[in-house]
Amino acid sequence: MTTPAQAAPSEAAGTPATPRTTPGLTPSQTVGPFFGYALPYPAGPEVVPGWRPDAITVRGRVLDGAGDPVPDALVEIWQADETGEVPRRPGAIERAGHGFSGFGRCGTDAAGGFWFRTVKPGATGAGAPYIAVLVFARGLLKPVATRLYFPEDAASHASDPLLAEVPEDRRATLVAEPAGDREYRFDVRLQGERETVFLAF
Repeated sequence: MTTPAQAAPSEAAGTPATPRTTPGLTPSQTVGPFFGYALPYPAGPEVVPGWRPDAITVRGRVLDGAGDPVPDALVEIWQADETGEVPRRPGAIERAGHGFSGFGRCGTDAAGGFWFRTVKPGATGAGAPYIAVLVFARGLLKPVATRLYFPEDAASHASDPLLAEVPEDRRATLVAEPAGDREYRFDVRLQGERETVFLAF
């Protein structure tokens, strides 16, 4: 409350004082998501062209804790080539089958679906072959990271250093399912029942 000694000249002259308010706290906000703007590009899911005889296709969905699709997520993959070599050369948006950057990016559709055409990577060490997967989605301030292993490599899963750290009853969330000739299914569940194992770095 303003006392007469503190009053501004207009208040002392009899003009009504303007109420003074203190700004209140506002809730934090998650800006976006803006994953559908500028980040996806037409050739993003095509790490290799379909005419390559060793090309494989990976399809899946990003699902939330209730099992509902996340239609505005962004999925990235990073991987070694078929010999197990990690690419260190520059990539390109328009690859046209030239070179191998080991990188792909795909936005999810209305059903939460994504897909990639790539090659099955070779093992990069003592463990089993895998593809690194990053998922960007609403409500996440940072992407979550996981891995995609292949079902036909079950014998080498037992000696994989990372899988050895995962409880046995949850390892299946990191292994793709066969879905046809040179095709695999890999769903990412962000929470809830059968939540995908995510990695901390």
